[in-house]
Amino acid sequence: MIALPLAQHREQASATEVPAVAALPMYDLPELQEANDALWSAVAERLGADGVGDVPGRLTRTEDLAGIWTSPSLLLAQTCGYPLLKSLAGQVQLVATPRYRARGCEGPFRRSAIVVRLDAAADALADLKGARCAVNDRMSDSGMNLLRAAVAPLAQGVRFFSDVLVTGSHLASAEAVASGEADLAALDAVTYAHLRRLRPGLTKRLRILDWTARTPGLPLITAVTTSPATRLALQRALTDAARDPQLAQARETLLLDGVVALPLNYYRLTQHLEERAEALGYPSLQ
Repeated sequence: MIALPLAQHREQASATEVPAVAALPMYDLPELQEANDALWSAVAERLGADGVGDVPGRLTRTEDLAGIWTSPSLLLAQTCGYPLLKSLAGQVQLVATPRYRARGCEGPFRRSAIVVRLDAAADALADLKGARCAVNDRMSDSGMNLLRAAVAPLAQGVRFFSDVLVTGSHLASAEAVASGEADLAALDAVTYAHLRRLRPGLTKRLRILDWTARTPGLPLITAVTTSPATRLALQRALTDAARDPQLAQARETLLLDGVVALPLNYYRLTQHLEERAEALGYPSLQ
């Protein structure tokens, strides 16, 4: 690739009034944080070598994900594909989409596993009418949107679940199902793969009832004000880090198989599923 003028990067950095922010919050269980830190350190080193100024030395870890995603000083973060075209529209740019090695993943696309307790009597989603559903967030593609799309043809325009519990995370949703607080949840395929490896005592109490439709995986984004030169530098750094032999162990831990510069219009699949559910008279998961 042709090197970009360093001045283009520095112009962007000088215009930033607050320190730049980087975060990888979506797959960041305590057992994964060391690997995420190693990945970011490698990306940050490459960005600095490429002339990008004001590169954070550490990842930001906070529960205020919306604040991270909408920060005008956002350099890089991972978000969900559902808000990408909704609440974040016009505030961020798509940088890349990671590929993961996990059941339910196909290139940069992934499905959600609809899980129930191991001893649940249900054989199909239709058997769960009147059940209690756990969802990580109402703005989640993997936990809500994909499940809503699966339920919509069965609901026939009326309430399908007796209750929808918003848990705050896929881990909490899995725990709610395993404990009996909820009867089912849709868990992102990558999260479920991590839980199987890192929390086997939890996933052994669950079984996969079905898989949802697929949509693009969790996107990596930057602020809308990030310069084209810096955005390209981010893509280069991520691509190089995804191939670096010295990061093989970190990538294995994260199940990371590479990154793809997926066009934004692929994420319209999330909107298509929403529109199809609305057309079936099921606009909200209920």
